Amino acid sequence: MQTRPFTYLFYIQYLGLRYHGWQKQPGLKTIQGRLERVIRYVLGHEDFTVLSAGRTDSGVSCHRGAFELFNVEEVDLDDFIVKVNQNLPDDIRLMEGERVSLDFNIIQDVAAKEYRYYFAIGEKFHPFGAGNLTLFQGDLDVKRMQSVAGLFEGEHDFRRFCAKGKQSDNYRRQIFESEILEDRVILSDGSEVNRYCYRVKGKGFLMHQVRLMMGALLVLGLGEISEIEIQAALESAEVSPLCGKVPANGLVLYEVEFKGVKRI
Repeated sequence: MQTRPFTYLFYIQYLGLRYHGWQKQPGLKTIQGRLERVIRYVLGHEDFTVLSAGRTDSGVSCHRGAFELFNVEEVDLDDFIVKVNQNLPDDIRLMEGERVSLDFNIIQDVAAKEYRYYFAIGEKFHPFGAGNLTLFQGDLDVKRMQSVAGLFEGEHDFRRFCAKGKQSDNYRRQIFESEILEDRVILSDGSEVNRYCYRVKGKGFLMHQVRLMMGALLVLGLGEISEIEIQAALESAEVSPLCGKVPANGLVLYEVEFKGVKRI
């Protein structure tokens, strides 16, 4: 028998700059820790569980992530979202929610996740932009990076594109889309900067995979490795990362898509 039979799917946004990632950790400020504290206050009890569709690392932001709330009683969604947002800090926002059936699984029912890594090159920009924009120094060949980004598409063994020392029974992951886009943004001081975005979408990702894939494209753009070396790394049995990972602040969990969501 379910002790918490009321299940809800919520979507959430946050700026990760001040937090040590999603997952609750003793003595550290995390998104989950702050969220659960507010939910506890709003519900007036502790008999609930929060389960995320994915855990972001320290400093990583989220545009449209998701979590599931298991509760002992029914929730008035509109009232709940208003009260939670009133008590959350300004850098975390609950977007919308819906009641889902008990057989919905927020981890197994993920159809795709999209990450975006935002970066700029050239002169140092206004410090306020550093929350989700990384500056890369050097003569970066972005066109070459754009031409090679699609190499990651398809199903590959990403053992050389995951956290150092990460042990897994399966390093194979499927990438649906991988590309580098370009636009211009206006920063807090009114200045404009040419911004690039590495956009990657897949069923699921290994620890630090996106930051290591972006790291490989970065050193490719700097002329330090070749397209052939990236291709070889996708076919290699070696476990050590091909390149270093890029800083966390440019990374955003942009969207999570689900399959077969049964609403109530």
